[in-house]
Amino acid sequence: MSPLPVTSKVPYGGDYNPEQWPEEVWKQDHLLFDAARIDTLTLGVFTWARTQPAPDVYDFTTLDRIVERAAAEGRQVCLATGTGALPPWLAKAHPEVNRTDFEGRRHRYGQRHNACPSSPVFRRLSTELARRIARRYAGNPAVIAWHVGNEYGGACYCDLCAAAFRDWLRDRYSTLDELNACWNTTFWSHTFTDWNEIEPPSALTEHWRGPDHTAFQGITLDYLRFMSDAMLANFRDEKRAIRESDPHTPVTTNFMGMYRPIDYHRWAPDLDFASWDNYPPDDTSQARMALTHSLMRGLKDGQPFWLMEQTPSYTASRDVNPLKRPGLMRLWSWQAVAHGADAVLFFQMRASRGACEKYHGAVIGHGGRSDTRVFREVAEFGAELERLGGITLGARTPARIALLFDWDSWWTLEISDGPSRLVRYQQVVLAYHRALWDAGADVDVLPVTADLSRYDVVVAPALHMVKGDLAERLEQVASRGGSVVTTFLSGRVDEDDNAFLMDVPGPLGPLMGIRVDEWDARGPESVNPVQLDNGPTVDARLLFELVVPQGADVVGTYREDFYAGTPAVTRNVFGAGYGWYVAAGLDQAGVSWVVRQVLDWHNLSGPYADVPDLETAVRVARDGTHLLFVLNHNAEPVEVVARAGGVDLLTGARVYIGQVIRLDARGVMVLRQ
Repeated sequence: MSPLPVTSKVPYGGDYNPEQWPEEVWKQDHLLFDAARIDTLTLGVFTWARTQPAPDVYDFTTLDRIVERAAAEGRQVCLATGTGALPPWLAKAHPEVNRTDFEGRRHRYGQRHNACPSSPVFRRLSTELARRIARRYAGNPAVIAWHVGNEYGGACYCDLCAAAFRDWLRDRYSTLDELNACWNTTFWSHTFTDWNEIEPPSALTEHWRGPDHTAFQGITLDYLRFMSDAMLANFRDEKRAIRESDPHTPVTTNFMGMYRPIDYHRWAPDLDFASWDNYPPDDTSQARMALTHSLMRGLKDGQPFWLMEQTPSYTASRDVNPLKRPGLMRLWSWQAVAHGADAVLFFQMRASRGACEKYHGAVIGHGGRSDTRVFREVAEFGAELERLGGITLGARTPARIALLFDWDSWWTLEISDGPSRLVRYQQVVLAYHRALWDAGADVDVLPVTADLSRYDVVVAPALHMVKGDLAERLEQVASRGGSVVTTFLSGRVDEDDNAFLMDVPGPLGPLMGIRVDEWDARGPESVNPVQLDNGPTVDARLLFELVVPQGADVVGTYREDFYAGTPAVTRNVFGAGYGWYVAAGLDQAGVSWVVRQVLDWHNLSGPYADVPDLETAVRVARDGTHLLFVLNHNAEPVEVVARAGGVDLLTGARVYIGQVIRLDARGVMVLRQ
C-alpha cells in the first residue's frame, strides 16, 4: 500500500458540502470546478445526522448521489466518515456522550467538538458509521483517501473519562507505588492508596485560575497525555473499521498545526499520511507557516503531507478576519508545496448559506460567480498546478538542520509553577525558527525521539523535558562535528516532570559546559542588555539565568543588574563540535545573531539569506531532480543575482547562474536544477 494517495498531479480542491443546497446548485458547482481545475473534493465531513437519522436507521441516499456525481464528473474523492460532530438524537438519547468541561459542567447538545472520547456509546456508534461507509464505498475508484473525524481537539472531565484515566494510569505505571513516586505525591500528603482516589485534574481538584495553574504537574501532564491518547483511540476505532472493507486506501485526519492539546507525534504512526488545516492569523505569518509545514512533514520522517484546508480569502472564526491580499493565496499555496505538501485543498468550495461559517471564504461565493477576483486566482493557480504535473509528488527535503519540537516540553513548561508564566514555549520556538527561516536554511522539525545522525545542526529551544537517551544523542551530534543549540529552561525535568537531582541544565550540562545556579524572572518592561562578542548589543527580557561556566567559552554577557558581566550566551567545545547555550530571553535580533554564527560555521545559510523575506526551499524529486522554490513574501518586486541555474517550471524560462532575475511582488519561481 502506498502511504500517500496515488495521483498524477498535486490534488487541488477541498471541502465540499452539497448536502447544504438543492441539487440544481450541484450542476453549477461542477461547471465552476471545471473552470478552476478543481480535481479533488473532500466529501461527507459533517453528514452523520443525514446518514444516520435515527439509532437503527442508515440512509445513504444523499451521500450516494454526492459521491456518484463527483465520480461522474471525473473528480477524485477524499471521503470522510462523517463523525466530526454528533447528531442531536444521539446526544438526547445518551446525554453521557456530551462532554463535561474543566469547571465540571455537563454540556448539553451543541457546538462541534462535543463528544466524550471515553463514551462507549460514542465509540460504538462512530465506529459503526465508519464501518458502513467504508463497506459501501470501498473499491470506488474515485475514492483516493479516507478522512476520519475532523480537527480532533478539546477535552472532557466526566466520570467516564475519570475511569478511563485510571485504566490508562494502570497501564502506564502498573502499581500505585510507582505512580506515587513519579507524581511525587509525598508533597502535600497526596499519596494515593487506591486507584479510585485519583480524579481528573480540573478546576474542582488540582487547578486554580485555569488549566495552566496546577498544584501537581505530574497529574496534569498525564491527563494531557491521556486525553490525547483517548481521542487517538477514537481515530483508531474508525480506521480499523475502514480496514475491514478497504485494506489499501490511505487514511488520514486533519491536524491543526501547532495545536497544544494533542501530541501529534504520538498520533503520527497511526496515520498513513499527515494532513493539516492552515489558517494563519495575519498577513505576516510566512515564517510561522513554514515552521508548521515542516512540523507536519516531520511527523512521518519527511514524508509529504496534504494541505487539507486553507481559505482562499478570509476566515470567519476570529474577532477580526483579514482578507488575503491579491497574490497571497497563490504564494502561500506554493509555500506549502515548497515545504512538502502533495495536495492543496480549500475550505470551503461553496460558501455556507447560514450558521457560523456563512462569512468564511470560499472558492464559490453565495452569488455563484466565476468573475470574482478570488475565483480567478483559484482558477489561475489550478492552471499552474496542471502545468507543474506530478514532479513534486513524493519529493523530499534534504535538510541538514533539525529543530526539535516537543509537546511534553510545551506542556510541562507552561503548567509549571515558576519561573515565569510569561515564557511561552511556542513563542520561543518561533523565534529560533524565524532565525533559521531568515537565513534561508532548509529545516526538518522533528520529535525528540527522531534519528539525529544525518544532521549537522540541532536546535532545541526551551527543551524543558529531557527523556530517554536524548542527551546522549545530542552529544553524539556534537562529537562528530555538529552543533547543538539550546536555551534557558532546558534540561529541567525528566519524563515525569520531576526535577533532575543535579545542576541545571541536568543531563545537558556536560554538552553545554555550564551550570545554572540561579535565575531571575521579570516582567516584559524589564530589559537587560546583552553584549554579544564581536556583535551587537541586544535586549533580553522575561528570564535571565545566571550561568557558571564549566569549560564553556563566553559569547555574550549581561550588561546590568548584580549579574552584569556574567555569561548570557556560551559555546562549549565538545568532541569535534559545539554546544551553544542561550541563557536569556534574547530579542529576535539576538536570537538571529546566535543562529547565524552556527549556520555560518557549517555553511548552511540559503542562497538569498541577505534578502529580507525572500524564502527558498529545496525538494528532491523521486528521480533525483532538485527543485528550488524561491518565494517573494515582499509586497514589491525583488531583483537578485541567480545563484542557481535551471528552468522555471512555472514560466518555462531558463535561468543562468549570475543572471539578474526579477520576482514580482509575492512572486514565485520553481527552478528545476
